[in-house]
Amino acid sequence: MAIVQVTIVPLGTESTSVGAYVASVVHVLREAKEKIRYQLTPMSTIIEGELDDLLAVVRRMHEVPFASGALRVSTSITIDDRRDKQGTMEQKLRSVEEKLK
Repeated sequence: MAIVQVTIVPLGTESTSVGAYVASVVHVLREAKEKIRYQLTPMSTIIEGELDDLLAVVRRMHEVPFASGALRVSTSITIDDRRDKQGTMEQKLRSVEEKLK
């Protein structure tokens, strides 16, 4: 299982506000047929699942701002693909929290 952090920034829009674009992108996550889990954060979205599934979902997410009128889209992706053991978003957070005690 992999964990992907993705940030999608629509450019060439009429406003500096991107909330409507973010909401449209979240619809892709909610409707995804792939077996994924996601966590929306103030600055990006974290998705976990099989890498091929994640990349397919990110590709669809990238297209959403274009369909909503953006003239340019900048998408940044960070992939954490650990193969020696299975990791989850929660496991990564617990690991840090345990070290803080």
